[in-house]
Amino acid sequence: MRRAGRGSAAPGGHGGSTQARPVPPGLHFVATPIGAARDITLRALDTLAGADLLAAEDTRTLRHLMEIHGIPLAGRSILPYHDHNGPEMRPRILAALAEGRSVAYASEAGTPLVADPGYQLGRAAIEAGFTVLAAPGPSAALAALTVSGLASDRFLFAGFPPTGTAARRTWCLELAGLPATVILFESPKRVRETLADLALTFGETREAAVCRELTKRYEDISRGTLGSLRDRFDSDPKGEIVLVIDRARTPQATAEDLEAALRQALATMRVKDAAATVAEALGLPKREVYQAALRLGQGGEG
Repeated sequence: MRRAGRGSAAPGGHGGSTQARPVPPGLHFVATPIGAARDITLRALDTLAGADLLAAEDTRTLRHLMEIHGIPLAGRSILPYHDHNGPEMRPRILAALAEGRSVAYASEAGTPLVADPGYQLGRAAIEAGFTVLAAPGPSAALAALTVSGLASDRFLFAGFPPTGTAARRTWCLELAGLPATVILFESPKRVRETLADLALTFGETREAAVCRELTKRYEDISRGTLGSLRDRFDSDPKGEIVLVIDRARTPQATAEDLEAALRQALATMRVKDAAATVAEALGLPKREVYQAALRLGQGGEG
C-alpha cells in the first residue's frame, strides 16, 4: 500500500548492524513495513544489505528504513523506480541483471506489486529470462483481512476504486455478487463516498470493516454493517485506509421453497430435468433435489 507512514522502531532490529551476505543474481522484490519499522523480515534485511543494486519506489523511505536497521549503502546508490519513470529506468535495471548482478526492489510500504509500480519491472525481467524472487513480508491487504473478522478462505484484492461517482458505483456493482471477501484501498478523502456507494450496491446489511493506520500508533478497526459504517464516518478519517467487505451470501432455500420450485418445474418438465433446473437455481445438491422430486409423486426417472 503506498504512502504508508514509516512508523518507528528501535535501531538495530537485526542485531544493530546487518552484515552483507551474498545475494544470488536476479530481481528480488522486497516487502517493507506498512507502519512499524520492526515488521521487516530478516531475509528482507539480508537482501537489502547484500544486493549489488538497490531500487525503490521512494528512495528516501528506503534509505530511512536502512538507517533504522543499521544497513549501510556501502557505496551503492538507490535507483528511483515509480509510475512516472518506469520506461526510463527498466533498461538500466535489466542491464544490471544481464551482467549477472542482484537487484533488490523495495516498495514504499508493503508488498511490491500490490498497488505498486513493480508489475512492469517484474514482467520485463521474466520475459528476458532473469530470475525473479520475492522476500515476502508486510501487506496492508492481508493485515486488514486478518483483523476484519470476515471469512478469509476466499478473497479478492480489488485495488483502489475509481474516483468518479458513476464509475465507482458501476465498479462496486461488478464486485457485489462475488462469493469472496473483497479488500480494497481508499483515500481517506473518499472513504465516506465509497462507503455510501458500497452500501447502495452491496446492501446496507453486508458486514464490513474499515481498517485505519494498520500497525501504527493510532491503529483503529471499525466493524459493522455497511449502513452503520457509512453513518459512523460522517467526517473524513485520517491515515491509510483499507476496506474489507463480506462475501455475497445466497440465502439458504427452505423446504417450502424447494417444494414450490419443484412443483412449478414439474408442471412442464420431466423429473430429471426439473430436479437439475431447481438444484442449480437454489444452489442445492442435485441428488437431494431429485429425491425430493420423486417424493412429490410426480413420476419416475422421466
